[in-house]
Amino acid sequence: MHTVVVGTSGVTAEDVIAVARGNARVELSGEALDALARARRIVDALAAKPEPVYGVSTGFGALASRHISPELRAQLQRNIVRSHAAGMGPRVEREVVRALMFLRLKTVASGHTGVRPSVAQTMADVLNAGITPVVHEYGSLGCSGDLAPLSHCALALMGEGDAEGPDGTVRPAGELLAEAGIEPVELREKEGLALLNGTDGMLGMLVMALADLGRLYTSADITAALTLEALLGTEKVLQPELHAIRPHPGQSASAANMAAVLRGSGLTGHFQEESAPRVQDAYSVRCAPQVAGAGRDTMAHAALVASRELAAAVDNPVVLPDGRVESNGNFHGAPVAYVLDFLAIAAADLGSIAERRTDRLLDKNRSHGLPPFLADDAGVDSGLMIAQYTQAALVSEMKRLAVPASADSIPSSAMQEDHVSMGWSAARKLRTAVDNLTRIIAIELYAATRAIELRHGLTPAPASRAAIAAARAAGVQGPGPDRFLAPDLAAADAFVRSGGLVAAVEPVTGPLA
Repeated sequence: MHTVVVGTSGVTAEDVIAVARGNARVELSGEALDALARARRIVDALAAKPEPVYGVSTGFGALASRHISPELRAQLQRNIVRSHAAGMGPRVEREVVRALMFLRLKTVASGHTGVRPSVAQTMADVLNAGITPVVHEYGSLGCSGDLAPLSHCALALMGEGDAEGPDGTVRPAGELLAEAGIEPVELREKEGLALLNGTDGMLGMLVMALADLGRLYTSADITAALTLEALLGTEKVLQPELHAIRPHPGQSASAANMAAVLRGSGLTGHFQEESAPRVQDAYSVRCAPQVAGAGRDTMAHAALVASRELAAAVDNPVVLPDGRVESNGNFHGAPVAYVLDFLAIAAADLGSIAERRTDRLLDKNRSHGLPPFLADDAGVDSGLMIAQYTQAALVSEMKRLAVPASADSIPSSAMQEDHVSMGWSAARKLRTAVDNLTRIIAIELYAATRAIELRHGLTPAPASRAAIAAARAAGVQGPGPDRFLAPDLAAADAFVRSGGLVAAVEPVTGPLA
């Protein structure tokens, strides 16, 4: 099994995906264990002094003014975990919780938190045992970290609360730890706080969304090319010299993808035919690279932010190399929250332009000779009329999901935490947006492949033929009389979601961006 080694300098996006989705094993490097031990000696020395140190010998948040006596400090650390494990609502997905736990371990391993090596090892052991704490949808404001979600994870380390075992059954965490031979942790000074103070949930969801969106943007370039072909459009707008004079990298990449799919098509360039006279294609077709390209550039910015956060040690207070333990505001989720919202905006626009292309394929007044709604016998058959309704409903929801969460802030902790990021909420709605975008692209694929097959006597591009053949093999049926449509759409969704569309085309086109 693949193993991810966690050191002191952070992790990569690939590491997060491997642990969250691929169940990769986690190991702590010797360097990390040494750094953990050094930082813990500093915390122990401060704990022995009479002067109060935030998080070591004081209360938390608005209660930080109280000095806690040594005999109460272990209880303080247990209590912060128990009281902060206050989430509500549906369970969060397993992959999100694994990413959350792994990224908290990443910060702990940096040697800036003061957590003992044994606690870090227990975190790795829980991940490797396939034990996933039950985390709930609501409870994080994205400031002082993803507090409630991380608290539910820390609670499981203590052998309390509920968790999902490797068999998928939810049981008391203590039972699962015992069966795996894992001793529950007994928290000491600062450790409870260190397990809760991070942007790990929103960051994990950002990393996974970027992976999913990378596949979806390539898929959208393919479906846009298929639609251009089905509408007998022109590929001349994809010429690289046109995109070089407006040098946005994402735009050039999308145009190149579309051009590669359309290479060798017998359907493009029929502008001057008497049956379909045109000067230029509609914006939804002609400007596809500009819109998808802007989204690609948005992803590049979000990936840069994610890479910086993956290299960060996010905690408060932190142990510095010179031995100081200092309070800070690095747990504030604003950098991550902004790009999560930005991605939701870009995804909504990509979904919107895809829906407009689908609608054009179905409208006999704008489809340049295709039957109404791509129906077999229009009037008797409704064709894809309601498939477009479904797509429109998904687009409408994506527009609502594009409203920024990070523009909101609700003060908390008796006004000590008076400005919060709402980054967790931005991440949660982005996950829904990514799901919806997958379905929207699947519906465009379904319509465009059917439309191409209705262009009798014209030969589509080799890449298009490969896409259609693979879609049909995956259960996405072609033209014909009306039938129960939901299974076809579900098959198209699965085909796009799995990466099947990209995989079908690339043997013909070569690697796409």
